[in-house]
Amino acid sequence: MQNEHAGGLLVDCPTRFAVEIIADKWSVLVLFALGQRPRRHGELIEVIGGVSRKVLTHALRRLQEYGLVDRRAQGRHVEYSLTPIGETLIEPIDALTSWARDNGSAILDFQADA
Repeated sequence: MQNEHAGGLLVDCPTRFAVEIIADKWSVLVLFALGQRPRRHGELIEVIGGVSRKVLTHALRRLQEYGLVDRRAQGRHVEYSLTPIGETLIEPIDALTSWARDNGSAILDFQADA
């Protein structure tokens, strides 16, 4: 039976699947960067910062497997863009970004006081 409780979490819950997709910080940053415009691999490394080529490649492949990112070869160059379903994640990522901007310093202050 779908959606039965298993230790307090729902089995086969769409929310659980969505969290799995965006749990990786690099995936969220890739989606955010591609939400601005299509980009090449090297551009993504520059825009995101702090990510290795290998880790970025892994994140891009994972997002492609979920159907969120499209990879297009244009001659010798490869460009990545969001698919229509990938574009639907931009609004929630923007909301999370706004939340972090509004509350990030309070969380850091709390951690410093703990």
